[in-house]
Amino acid sequence: MEFDTIAAISTPMGEGAIAIVRLSGDEAVAIADKIFRSPGGKSLKMKASHTIHYGHLVDPKTNEVVEEVMLSLMRGPKTFTREDVVEINCHGGLVSVNRVLKLVLTNGARLAEPGEFTKRAFLNGRIDLSQAEAVMDLIRAKTDRAMNVALGQMDGKLSRLIGDLRQALLETLAQVEVNIDYPEYDDVEEMTVPVLVEKCTWVRNEIMKLLQTSSQGKILREGLSTVILGRPNVGKSSLLNSLVQENKAIVTDIAGTTRDIIEEYVNVRGVPLRLVDTAGIRETEDIVERIGVERSREALRGADLILFVLNYADELTAEDERLFETIEAMDYIVIINKTDLPQKIDIARVKELAGSHRIVTTSLLQEEGITELEEAIAALFFEGQIEAGDLTYVSNARHIALLHQAQATVEDALAAAQAGVPVDMVQIDVTRTWEILGEIIGDTVQESLINQLFSQFCLGK
Repeated sequence: MEFDTIAAISTPMGEGAIAIVRLSGDEAVAIADKIFRSPGGKSLKMKASHTIHYGHLVDPKTNEVVEEVMLSLMRGPKTFTREDVVEINCHGGLVSVNRVLKLVLTNGARLAEPGEFTKRAFLNGRIDLSQAEAVMDLIRAKTDRAMNVALGQMDGKLSRLIGDLRQALLETLAQVEVNIDYPEYDDVEEMTVPVLVEKCTWVRNEIMKLLQTSSQGKILREGLSTVILGRPNVGKSSLLNSLVQENKAIVTDIAGTTRDIIEEYVNVRGVPLRLVDTAGIRETEDIVERIGVERSREALRGADLILFVLNYADELTAEDERLFETIEAMDYIVIINKTDLPQKIDIARVKELAGSHRIVTTSLLQEEGITELEEAIAALFFEGQIEAGDLTYVSNARHIALLHQAQATVEDALAAAQAGVPVDMVQIDVTRTWEILGEIIGDTVQESLINQLFSQFCLGK
């Protein structure tokens, strides 16, 4: 498969020590050779692959020196895209890197689309679709655990398992074809059905194992939407600042200080939290605060986890009890804050309202109780299972949806086979399961979906 030569800036824009402009395609070396001058004067076409060279970029029209660079030369197929790749390492900075990119584009390269380098790696057979998606997961990983899951998928851990499942289904389909092609042999169906049931049962069980890890995998990939909830002046903003370890929210003794929601990402014991500090929920005549309270209620409806903050130095109010009722069916942790003050809250009543939910006491002013809270959050969602290195975690929403579809169709095939439906009819569901699993790794996926997926990548990757 032949493509034109593309180029893009592959490092973040801004000031820095080094920036990289990447080229990929059949003309990558030729284009670089037109603009690169090394001290020895030797053409890049004569230099060995996977080598790096010092020199200057020169505009061939004016002979003006554009930049001092280090140039990495890598010839396909032993590259990320399986094409010839040149990476130009120049000085970081907006002017420098844009001058280099402009020079490359005016000498024959085309500006790459978002994710086009990874797309070429997929189209050229270097990686499958699930591995390509893991590249972006790796870039966006916010914790070590999320990075390890992405690395496992990039290494082909999920791909190999999906390949094994599809191979088992393919063997089953071959057995069904024998039954259809040679119906005169009475014992063929007797041999086919047990094999079909055995293979489909194994495939279904493996899919179920993957789906069991999907909730944890999705948390690692996307983060937990975590809302800090409570009445005004109980310490919600102090909690946000303690978890972020930075003064992101204004903290005062004045009720209603937080008027709008504040969002921050934070890593808590390997659990990525998308932390939302809400305006204190209460009845108020202040128009701006009332808007903030309504936004708080909206954030609450989409939350994965609630950190419900109470004041140790206040008695429980009717509003507190209504909030307990609001979050009754949700995952939440009760935080009784301000233990440095005299106790007024009824702890027994709090335990009664919280039921089996975890209760943590803190004094955010004295920096006490944060460790216990972090342990409670990690235990609530991972329970130690995430450390099992032999598990394959499914974290991508597209993969999870396809696995649910595959589970449904393979169960339809099993039910039909066990009900005595002719095997040529059962074959339809088995084939559909095989196709759905193929969509995960890109074997049976439509071009429009491929274009949509890669358009979500960053430019230069």
